[in-house]
Parts: sequence; structure tokens; C-alpha cells
Amino acid sequence: MDGWMDNLIGQFSSGCHPSNVNPCFKMASYLPTETPTIVCVFLNVFLGSISVITVCGNLLVIISIVYFRQLHTPTNALILSLAVADLLVGALVFPLTMEFSITSCLYHEEMFCKVRSSFDITLSTCSILNLCCISVDRYYAVCQPLAYRTKISSHVIVVMMLVSWGVPGVVAVSLVGFNRSKCGQNCFFTVVLGKILIVLITFYLPLLVMICIYLKIFFVAQKQAHSIQSMKNSGASVSKMERKATKTLAIVMGVFLLCWLPSFLCTTVFTFSTASHPGPLVEILNWLVLSNSTFNPFIYALFYRWFRSAFKMIISGKIVLGDFTDSKLF
Repeated sequence: MDGWMDNLIGQFSSGCHPSNVNPCFKMASYLPTETPTIVCVFLNVFLGSISVITVCGNLLVIISIVYFRQLHTPTNALILSLAVADLLVGALVFPLTMEFSITSCLYHEEMFCKVRSSFDITLSTCSILNLCCISVDRYYAVCQPLAYRTKISSHVIVVMMLVSWGVPGVVAVSLVGFNRSKCGQNCFFTVVLGKILIVLITFYLPLLVMICIYLKIFFVAQKQAHSIQSMKNSGASVSKMERKATKTLAIVMGVFLLCWLPSFLCTTVFTFSTASHPGPLVEILNWLVLSNSTFNPFIYALFYRWFRSAFKMIISGKIVLGDFTDSKLF
């Protein structure tokens, strides 16, 4: 997602005078060619394979939650929302970004850039906000289990999903629809300020919320483990529980930070720097961000054995042979 931010800032970095070079093409920092190179072909095949994996992985999650009644829970509704966003990233953003970044580095019209940026901004931000909502759901499930059903009701889940999809849509329309011809004397300052606010709202604030929530969950899990130790006097059991909690939370936050933090740190640094944007680095970090949609199905689904059971039934084609909607998955 770093690409659309750098594109936005690049449009105004020279006193608001439009360049003769298309902004998207300019950002890529490549020379146009008429025929694809071997490297371009290899990258197309590789990134195309990742796109297929992303779509298939999230499609398995979606089918599992929709088909099996046992998975019709508030938590899984949020996971379903996340999977839909990630599937669209794989099906739409991946191909559009491949066309922009790799395929012969061809010149593209401004409309292509706007379409690509709209999908990129909306779906990437939606994925982040869905992850944030899942962390809130997990907080109440683990830390306040008795109040979970009242705090996380169906109405609350619907509101969470509407916010997760509505806010990114508003952000995308606001940024992509910005008309540089109306740019005033303080255009660069306005765009930089807007960029900072967007980064804070769409990344740093949700990141802070998730870190605080997952730390709280971890400490509560440790406390519960020690309580079990006092009751059962089983140090081995406590050690296993603590290791499992630590491993799960470390993977959840670790993968998210690995995919998103480099790109947003790069964006933040170049916002306050006069240095030129390194095109290849921007593209690599942008693809790293998109890869989070590939990892999410494995992180938020494969940790649970009922999803693994559902995946096996779907892949084997068992659900086609009969009605297994009420099957017990664990």
C-alpha cells in the first residue's frame, strides 16, 4: 500500500506542476520496453502463483464458514470479512499491481492508476481494520469471557464489519479523487499533512490497539496458566500453555509487523525527507504488504483444528457428495 501514498506525494513534490510523465509510471523508476524480459516473465509467473494461493486459501476459509453451521460464530464472521478482503486483494490488487509493476513497465493512463489505487487502498486498509476487530473480539473472549456474549453481540459484529469496509472506502475516494488542478499555494503541505493523518488512522493507531490487546491477552493467559498450576500442581501443563500462547501471539503480530511495518516506516521517513523515492524498494515493500493477505488464512484459520477438518472435507470433495452442514468438525 506504500505505492499509492508515494504516488500521491510525488504528484505535488514539484510545486504542484503536473509532470509530462504519468505518476504511476514515474514512480516505478523503470524504462519502457516493448517486449517482456526473462526477469519480467519469471516475476509474473511467481507473483501470479502467489495470487492464486491467496485466492484459494481465502476461498477455503469463506466456504468453510458459510457452509458449516458450527462455524457460524461472531469471531468467524470477522474472519469471514477478513477473508473476503484478502481474497479480493489476491484477485484484483495482485493482477493490477503486476500489470503496473512488472509487465514490460508499459505506460498507463491515469484512469488505470486510479482504479488500481482505489482497490489497493480500500482492500489493504480493510484488511488491517478487520485484523484489529478480530483482536478486540479475542480480548473479550479471553479476558472477559462472562461478558463476551453481551459485549460482542451480532449488532456489534455488524458495526465492526461496516466500519472495516466503510472507512477504507471513504479514505480511497478522498485520496484518489483529489484533484491536483485545484491545488493551492500550500498544496505540498496539505498533501503531506493528509498523508500523515491517513497513515496514523489506517496503520499506526490499529497497530497500537492490536499490540496493547495482544499483550493483555498474553498476560491474562499467563495468569490463567498459573491458576491451573495452583489447582493441579502441574508445571508441565503450565509450561505448555504458556509456550502455546506465546507462540500464537508471536506469529500473529510477527507476520503482521513483518509485512506492514517496513512499508509504513519507509513512507514515514520519506514524508519528512527530501531524498528521492527508490522505485524498486517501494515496489518490493508494496508486494510485502500484499503478501499479508496470503498469510492471513494460514494464521487465523489453520491454528484451529475445526478449520483444518473443514478444509479436508472441502478439498476432498466430500461436501459435494452429501449434506454435511451440521457435521461436527472437532
